[in-house]
Amino acid sequence: MKKLINRPEDAVREALEGVALAHPGRLTVHLDPHYIVRADAPVLGKVALVSGGGSGHEPMHGGFVGPGMLDAACPGEVFTSPTPDQMLAATQAVDGGAGVLHIVKNYTGDVMNFEMAAELARDAGATVEQVVIDDDVAVRDSLYTAGRRGVGATVLAEKICGAAAEQGRSLADVAALCHRVNTEARSMGMALTSCTVPMAGKPTFTLTDAQMEIGIGIHGEPGREQRAVAPVHEIVALLAQAVVEDLPFAPGDEVLAFVNGMGATPLMELHIVFRELHRFLDERGIAVKRCLVGPYMTALDMAGCSLTLLRLDDELTALWDAPVDTSGLRWGA
Repeated sequence: MKKLINRPEDAVREALEGVALAHPGRLTVHLDPHYIVRADAPVLGKVALVSGGGSGHEPMHGGFVGPGMLDAACPGEVFTSPTPDQMLAATQAVDGGAGVLHIVKNYTGDVMNFEMAAELARDAGATVEQVVIDDDVAVRDSLYTAGRRGVGATVLAEKICGAAAEQGRSLADVAALCHRVNTEARSMGMALTSCTVPMAGKPTFTLTDAQMEIGIGIHGEPGREQRAVAPVHEIVALLAQAVVEDLPFAPGDEVLAFVNGMGATPLMELHIVFRELHRFLDERGIAVKRCLVGPYMTALDMAGCSLTLLRLDDELTALWDAPVDTSGLRWGA
């Protein structure tokens, strides 16, 4: 294992200390328990958004804390759910009196711990709602989940709901919007290589140089199948067909197309993927109205990508375009 770390057991804490040093005016990083909040938290009268999950998916979620997106993020250990005490502390730190929305990827530990934290927060007088994201079409009931996994749509939900919260919308409205994003989005990913968890010190799974995994999860979970490596147009067609058929998307739809890198995929390759995805959708009469290309929900050092499509309307488009000012996503601010 070759990684730029000191001791594996110190990696998450030291990374958080680095985040605090890199963004002193933007973020406040707490280390006992671990959570990150926007520097001006709590924002009185605004619905607060809290998300989180295991570390190793950066910039998800800590990189999306700031105006126009999340108010707080809870980083667990690598590929390990945050604890309820982290989530409770983050929730209380950002509660500005208008309620708190927990955006939760559908992994069993995340869902269970966020539910526990929400109950504790409610017992203490807070108003908390929770929306679970489960957009992955690849498999059901994977190693970490009951039902579909939550993947790329989480980024889109955090951005769109963050914009709505900044506009002063109610908790009920923001939660309903989050449900709508989840309903209108589908994703699927693939891997060319495994990832290596620092504490494990070896790859999570094995692929030969001639193999790829289709339908991979963001923790290195198995997908639908292993196949021979193919040209990118064939890979994109395989993923995109599964995504388009699932909702289904139809001719005349306008979409946000999100090509996500898994951590070790060069941007050059991700843009080639986007080119092929754009061509695939255009041939089917599906218009790419907005796009996002880059490593926004990663799996440590995995080489690969995922595709997410969100069916847009005027409201979702306007909220996507609204200003955002975080370390991982920024425009219009």
